[in-house]
Amino acid sequence: MSVPVLTIDGPSGVGKGTVARVIAQQQGWHLLDSGAIYRAFALAVDSRSIDISNEAALEEIAKNLDLSFKTHKDSELVSVYLDDQDVSKVLRTEQTGEMASKIASIGVVRAALLKRQQDFAISPGLVADGRDMGTVVFEKAAFKVYLTASAEERANRRLKQLQAQGSEGIISQILAEVEARDARDSSRKHSPLKPAKDALVIDTTELSLDEVIAQVSELVKA
Repeated sequence: MSVPVLTIDGPSGVGKGTVARVIAQQQGWHLLDSGAIYRAFALAVDSRSIDISNEAALEEIAKNLDLSFKTHKDSELVSVYLDDQDVSKVLRTEQTGEMASKIASIGVVRAALLKRQQDFAISPGLVADGRDMGTVVFEKAAFKVYLTASAEERANRRLKQLQAQGSEGIISQILAEVEARDARDSSRKHSPLKPAKDALVIDTTELSLDEVIAQVSELVKA
């Protein structure tokens, strides 16, 4: 692969997005949040009231998805536009995440969105975060990382996020959702969640964000 690519895979709540944004800024590389693509696709399907069993309709939407990303100078924020509408906030809701996780298991959807993701690999480089970046989308990437953490720790992180946003959450319910999503992502037929054989696996359960970023940054530098 002529353009250097760093893939960061892992389940929800391990800090993939934050680590990816920081490393992309450090390196001056482009950023691909593959989760945002699937979430935006889920919103598009929902807004059209399409049944997810209708694979032909899903494939058509995937192929014609009007999606764009806008980065902001001196900020880690990335705005996502679907059909020329800023959907950044609704994209990050738990409901959208659940829809995206269910739709992402459908083979025709993954196939239709594959090239859209690969097109992000342009000079000077790309940091791609998701669940199958290192195993499928960029299987020949020069650098691969897989972040993990215990389900309990990830549930606690999600609860703190909700509280910081002024929302409430029940830890037992959040933990059940985390475990259900893990099971769905790792057992799906197409592109299951798993570390690439040549990925650096980092357990973030006991690590600070800065410690994780330092390890990933050292991998790219080395």
